[in-house]
Amino acid sequence: MNFAVLVFPGSNCDIDCYKAVEQTVGQPVDYVWHTATDLSKYDCIIVPGGFSYGDYLRSGAIARFAPVMAEVAKAAAAGKYVIGICNGFQILTEAGLLPGALRRNTSLKFRCHSSILRVENNKTPFTTQYEVGELIDIPIAHGEGNYYCDEATLAQLKQNNQIVFRYADNPNGSVEDIAGVCNEQGNVVGMMPHPERAVNQLLGSEDGKKMFTSILNAWREQHGAASIG
Repeated sequence: MNFAVLVFPGSNCDIDCYKAVEQTVGQPVDYVWHTATDLSKYDCIIVPGGFSYGDYLRSGAIARFAPVMAEVAKAAAAGKYVIGICNGFQILTEAGLLPGALRRNTSLKFRCHSSILRVENNKTPFTTQYEVGELIDIPIAHGEGNYYCDEATLAQLKQNNQIVFRYADNPNGSVEDIAGVCNEQGNVVGMMPHPERAVNQLLGSEDGKKMFTSILNAWREQHGAASIG
């Protein structure tokens, strides 16, 4: 299984994501620059956190116009796996690949600490190894993580089981404690917390490992290969 970790000017979690793939699933992984125009070799695309283009105008607002994003949209439409983490989540909402938007934290402060999430949907390729209702410790690091959508969109998210994670203790004011969502097909997931920073107990938690092993299992099942434990 081939993984791509996108790199924009200002990305700063790309190395973390690369190392998480190496250490959790041991699959081929490449850094892919934002000017790339071909992602056809990749089965999973990770849009990492950071401050793409300095977060000018609005977080993710410039990155969504990068050449590589047209390829990300094409991959998502083809059913390939896409995950946006923190700034990557912001980019995916700006690009229209996920519903909603991320606003300033209600505290108007940058929040960087451990966060307890509740798994709401374990049917996405990224969450099959979790249990619904399971509490997991995944750190956050953001100033604009306040997830917002209008009432009609919220109703649709609930109807389609698109809310993937909720905060147990909402740190940013997100509507209905939402920490992560997916598209209707379930192959595109966005979340503000950082699973790549929770893959080893030395980091304080290894609850993020199951996200990476889940996606490898989903791909192997899709291709008729044996799953991993």
